[in-house]
Amino acid sequence: MAHNLRFELDPAVDRTLRDQVAQLWADVVNAGGSVGFLPPVGVDEVRGELVKHLVAMAEGRMRLLVGRDEGGVVKGTVFLGLNTHRLMRHWLWFHTVMVHPSLQRTGQGRALMAAAADGARGIDGIEGIRLTCREGTGAEHFYAACGYKEAGRVPGAIRVGPGDDRDDITMWLPLP
Repeated sequence: MAHNLRFELDPAVDRTLRDQVAQLWADVVNAGGSVGFLPPVGVDEVRGELVKHLVAMAEGRMRLLVGRDEGGVVKGTVFLGLNTHRLMRHWLWFHTVMVHPSLQRTGQGRALMAAAADGARGIDGIEGIRLTCREGTGAEHFYAACGYKEAGRVPGAIRVGPGDDRDDITMWLPLP
């Protein structure tokens, strides 16, 4: 079965989109994804963080790329965080990078990252992308395969449980 997501930058935000992104977020966390929560997590728990992203979008500080399946359901996201600091407006952040667990290892994660980088290239003055990931998940290897280089680490910055602190890894992709 072919899994080809259709990507859209800056989709219209309505109840359906909000509900689908919240469901995706919960599904990703509960499958072991490291996007700001630990499993188990419910849709209502992630909704508060989603609202923060939506407020940033409404204020012009963030943009959203979604990947939808053949039925129009959101199965991937990247939030593009614009820098407001005058000395850092030439690069942006990727936040809440997610692809549905059923699509992992199908190439759709790489397609999502490529579409998000294309979206970033389309923003005037953007020369690079920065993101962070949690040590111990293998995400740094995925991002490296997408062309990102490790730019630094903060040892033990992420506490996932008592006695289980992980490095916060910063990854960087210069845009040609």
